[in-house]
Amino acid sequence: MENLKKTPLNAAHRALGGKMVDFGGWDMPVQYRAGVIAEHLATREKAGLFDVSHMGEIHVDGPDAIAFVNSITTNDVSKLVDGQAHYSALTNERGGVVDDLLVYRFGENKLFLVVNAGTTEKDWDWISSKRGDYDVDLRHASSDYCQIAIQGPKAIGILQKLTETDLSTIKYYHFTTGEVDGVPSIISRTGYTGEDGFEVYADAGKAEQLWNKMLETGESEEILPCGLAARNTLRLEAAMSLYGHELGDDISPLEANLGWICKLNKENFIGKDVLVKQKEEGLDRKLVGFEMTEPGIARDGFPIYIDDEKLGVVTSGSPAPFLKKNIGLAFVPTEFANIGQEIKIEVRGKLLSAVIVPTPFYKREK
Repeated sequence: MENLKKTPLNAAHRALGGKMVDFGGWDMPVQYRAGVIAEHLATREKAGLFDVSHMGEIHVDGPDAIAFVNSITTNDVSKLVDGQAHYSALTNERGGVVDDLLVYRFGENKLFLVVNAGTTEKDWDWISSKRGDYDVDLRHASSDYCQIAIQGPKAIGILQKLTETDLSTIKYYHFTTGEVDGVPSIISRTGYTGEDGFEVYADAGKAEQLWNKMLETGESEEILPCGLAARNTLRLEAAMSLYGHELGDDISPLEANLGWICKLNKENFIGKDVLVKQKEEGLDRKLVGFEMTEPGIARDGFPIYIDDEKLGVVTSGSPAPFLKKNIGLAFVPTEFANIGQEIKIEVRGKLLSAVIVPTPFYKREK
């Protein structure tokens, strides 16, 4: 465990009894004393606090910032306004996903990219290699920031006590700069749980102050610190893709149901021609959601059978603590990717029944 990277909150996790694991080279809490189910339900019903400081941050500044990021990502950066963010993907020449990311617009010459922890160095190398003649300055700023996500129906009320910024005026996928507990921060109405909430970016040296203050302020609302396991079950209930599972270098965003972030009518971007062809000719496989109809849990990598033929694979599978069902995401041939299609999943040597259902499995009431 000695050579694992640590977030600025490593000591805080240990003090809270966090069960630490190696997550993509990072020493991260998989859960705390309350356990995964309690953490999951707290986020759905009250509030959960997540350390996401392992995520990567890249500054893109300069006259060509928008044009450059538009050339390497699928979504249309030119449509963003100041103070707005969007979800997007970096694609390779084969139309596969190098990574999924958030793009924040601070101004026409100033963008901020947030990428996945396990792919940060790969993404940095990829982005840097595509710079070409674009007039941009790129800065790998991951170690400068802590990132803390406060999620759930009570999140806005808890965070509001710590800032003079009126959080109610920040729309979903918008952000502002302000102070949280006196610390200059980026306050972003985003998250990866299917709940309303915020992600706060601040100086890495202020991480413990902010984390402890949010826990203390949310104590009366029964906020819980949450680990990676609850983060995973929450995003799965919301059918949000996870890189390395639903997304990868050999998976196109169209196959992963992310056509909505692929603006194929914008100017050229890496992999666009492949995606246009896929859209025109149709896909061989598609990502679907399923629910087990027999007792058993389908885990990542388990094979899927349709009419006794092995035709697909589970990408993510787990019990869903809030829905009280066993659910999962999987790739299957497009002709079978229909709601109500019965499938079999090989679980510990047995073929168990499941059915394809609409996603997201969980959608919060607005």
